[in-house]
Amino acid sequence: MIFTEIENKIKSLKGHVGYYFIDCLTNETHGFNEDDEFLAASVIKFPIYLSICRFVSRNEASFNTKIVVKSEDKLPSCGGLNCFTGDVEIDIESLCNLMIRLSDNTATNVLIKHFGMDKLNNEFASMGLVKTKIYRLLFDSVAASKGLENKICLKELASLLKQIYDKTFINEEYSTYINNCLSEQQVNHKIPGYIVDDIKIAHKTGEDDNLTNDIGIVYAKHPFIICFAGHDTYVPDFEIFMRETSRDLVNIFNK
Repeated sequence: MIFTEIENKIKSLKGHVGYYFIDCLTNETHGFNEDDEFLAASVIKFPIYLSICRFVSRNEASFNTKIVVKSEDKLPSCGGLNCFTGDVEIDIESLCNLMIRLSDNTATNVLIKHFGMDKLNNEFASMGLVKTKIYRLLFDSVAASKGLENKICLKELASLLKQIYDKTFINEEYSTYINNCLSEQQVNHKIPGYIVDDIKIAHKTGEDDNLTNDIGIVYAKHPFIICFAGHDTYVPDFEIFMRETSRDLVNIFNK
């Protein structure tokens, strides 16, 4: 049985690792450590994005609102805002697109500061997230030195992905809008890494030192949700596990 094989493989891996599977048609589930708290890395951008969409849907925010991103706001690594010189005025919708599609760290911090951690965490709770929370800005070394780390729970995030698949997250229009944005994710070496078929995958990744995550909807002929998280792990081995597991599930569910 495929799930026995998956569980045996993940148990052999180093560190705190987990995965969670949902069959989108039958609602069958399987997982390993799916209720645990994991270090979030950039996967925290997924519930932030969903929260902002909820604010917009209730007219508590507008995608058209423009925010000035200052030079001192810009962060290293992922994203496109570092390519711009000087200050940049950009609307919230574009910041969300950068945060999800390019995993832009600067855009993420600007959005967290704009809406506030308390407001975002309250919205997380209203979406049913208990263990998934924001505790600090990205690249906040002072907060990190105090042990503050953003956390995710695979089972919680998978439930949101299922709502997006069912088109019940807010409503059909917003679910489709979110799904399309996730499908434009540009970091594609994990869940999609070994999938050679032309299959749509709506997902969000995260990575840091000794940490790698990916969560998403795989639109095989028989669609499914697959979520992975691992920290204090050997990243190359865990990412091979992600790719192989996703590929093997596609080979079964795409028949």
